[in-house]
Amino acid sequence: MRILQLHCDFIEYTPTKKEIALAEEIKPEPKRLEETVVAFIAVEEEDDESVAKKAIDEIKETLGKIGCKKLLLYPYAHLSSKLASPTKAFSILKNMESNASDLEVYHAPFGWTKSYKLQVKGHPLAETSKIISKTGSEEETSEALKFESKIKSYWFIMEPDGSLKEFSKFDFSKFPNLEVLAKYEAAKKRSVDQPPPHVNLMKKMAIADYEPASDSGNMRFYPNGRLIKSLMECYVTERVKEYGGFEVETPIMYDSHHPSMESYFNRFPARQYSINSEGKELFLRFAACFGQFLMANDFQMSYRNLPYRLYELTRYSFRREKSGELVGLRRLRAFTMPDCHAFCKDMKQAIEELKTRFDLSKEVIRELGIAEDDYEMGIRFTEDFYNENKEIITELVKKHGKPVLVEMWKEKFFYFVLKWEFNYIDNLGKASALSTDQIDVENGKRYGIEYVDENNKPQNPIILHNSPSGAIERVIYALLEKAAKEINEGKKPQFPLWLAPTQVRIIPLKEVFLETSKNLATKIGANYIRVDIDDRNESIGKRIRDAEKEWIQYILVIGEKEANSKNLSVRDRKTGNTYELSFDDFIKEIKEQTKGKPFSKLNVPFLLSQRPQIMV
Repeated sequence: MRILQLHCDFIEYTPTKKEIALAEEIKPEPKRLEETVVAFIAVEEEDDESVAKKAIDEIKETLGKIGCKKLLLYPYAHLSSKLASPTKAFSILKNMESNASDLEVYHAPFGWTKSYKLQVKGHPLAETSKIISKTGSEEETSEALKFESKIKSYWFIMEPDGSLKEFSKFDFSKFPNLEVLAKYEAAKKRSVDQPPPHVNLMKKMAIADYEPASDSGNMRFYPNGRLIKSLMECYVTERVKEYGGFEVETPIMYDSHHPSMESYFNRFPARQYSINSEGKELFLRFAACFGQFLMANDFQMSYRNLPYRLYELTRYSFRREKSGELVGLRRLRAFTMPDCHAFCKDMKQAIEELKTRFDLSKEVIRELGIAEDDYEMGIRFTEDFYNENKEIITELVKKHGKPVLVEMWKEKFFYFVLKWEFNYIDNLGKASALSTDQIDVENGKRYGIEYVDENNKPQNPIILHNSPSGAIERVIYALLEKAAKEINEGKKPQFPLWLAPTQVRIIPLKEVFLETSKNLATKIGANYIRVDIDDRNESIGKRIRDAEKEWIQYILVIGEKEANSKNLSVRDRKTGNTYELSFDDFIKEIKEQTKGKPFSKLNVPFLLSQRPQIMV
């Protein structure tokens, strides 16, 4: 049995046509239910009454968690290609209904085509997908995900000198976030029980919000959020190009039964979206690997071409993460991932490339506003790789400059033998990977990627998988979680100036100074600085407070004195100081903070009076 379970604000459905002889005899009238859990159900060939009981028990458990007592059983054959006969399916659905008699239970008519409209709630448990069988229930997962929960791991802390210590023998007192990471990874609990504080900030700052008309884990980004996201994307892309990456673009969907894909599914720990098109089973990519590997398969490469680096900023990659893990920007089902693969001739070259990319990632994440004290490093490897390459592991940890979490595998199951990542620890004690890299020893052969070596013989390259920043949305999550922490500590949060949606706010004291303010704004904007004017009919105090609430670093109040002065009176929110500067020195001060970063124009109306209000 396959079930798609949705917690809905409402569902409206209308039976339109009988499809089978066994269809229920009903009067086809519209029906509307509110505050309801809707269970779309496909009964399969092997199902029996025991499956019906297990299914209802699973559903009741979820209803108990979300505090809902109303259930609609909705026959939905489209979830499976192995359907039970109509007689059997109807019997099992009736059995489910009788087992749910302690609930306010309804059923949509069996054997009818129905039109429907619904609205799903936005909380983490609003949507779940289950397979129920005689042996139990499970979510659809790859073999890698199943193995990941069973794999035998040995956990350690590695000091910068390369020494390994068991958790029980390591003093965490000076490294509280590392202790949080260690406990989080060992427990492997990814679900959340309450929204982290960045969710409120992303709405309050008009950056992003849930999109109730989409699938869970798909977000809408408002103009401010799109600006921040775009600047990050441009910066990361340019840094990868400077490093030597060649940018490409590949499809977002692939044939599920392509020989390379099927075996890769079971080596990559991710849940994918599946779709059907004209009888062909496809999946939405969960990384840029497929497209880049298939492209590299068509290359004729010599060892002289290596390392060769392909890069794509995926908008989007898709992973069908568990609904209980979806909250805010931390974990999404559709996300933007800078993904760079380096094809290397041997392990020696791969290790040198790994070191270069490690340095690149540290610099990229720092320039995005995440300092070294803000994240903890985790590194995972097989025992064999560790015994053969202790020096490189020690070197990476030494570069990191503080102890790191180590997971050592006794045997290799995944396609990689080493993986490191930088993890941000949020205000709820959850860890989220940002920058990462892997040494892949399988996919060169799996995808038939070859190069000709010094002896004119074909070889498969070793492949590195690097994202120097991690998902762009997750970087925004980390910045907002960091801001929430600073607010709790009584500090003023601040985006890096180059990412601030508005860098300078001009406030005319009276309407008579509006023209002067516009002329000043034009001069400032000509220097590639985002500037706006608060021309609203509000008090000067309120307009300054509003600029503070938007985390705008520079505020220029224009009155009689300022209009007639050669210098600018500058309020700097970052330092809390007010001081005078010449126009040229003011521009220079901003340019020093945004040097080497991309620029994009203001993404909202220039005058605040012209902006619509976003209801959150």
